[in-house]
Amino acid sequence: MTKEQLEYFRKLLHEKKTKLIKDASQTLSKDEIKIHDYAGDFADIASGESYRDFLLRIRDREAKLIKKIDKAIDRINNGTFGICEECDEEIGFKRLEARPVTTLCIKCKTKQEQMEKARE
Repeated sequence: MTKEQLEYFRKLLHEKKTKLIKDASQTLSKDEIKIHDYAGDFADIASGESYRDFLLRIRDREAKLIKKIDKAIDRINNGTFGICEECDEEIGFKRLEARPVTTLCIKCKTKQEQMEKARE
């Protein structure tokens, strides 16, 4: 991978991380629901709890994605970005554009998904 391509992905990953952090802080500051806000109606309490759980699941997924972004930036820094962890082949540029945090080439990812499906 060229130096320009690596810088492209470094910038893309930093932008994604910044956006995730910004969105998370905005959501928590203005959309956080507290149970006592709906203390009069059981349906409203249930709805508020459901929405709050939904937001927490989203925040959890985003926190995991931020960790993956940090690991991808580390791989850029140590020269292993874009190399499949399974077969040591290059991961295609288009795949990295679609999912820059990926660690597997499409062939190995497909194989992994088939194995997971077979276990179910």
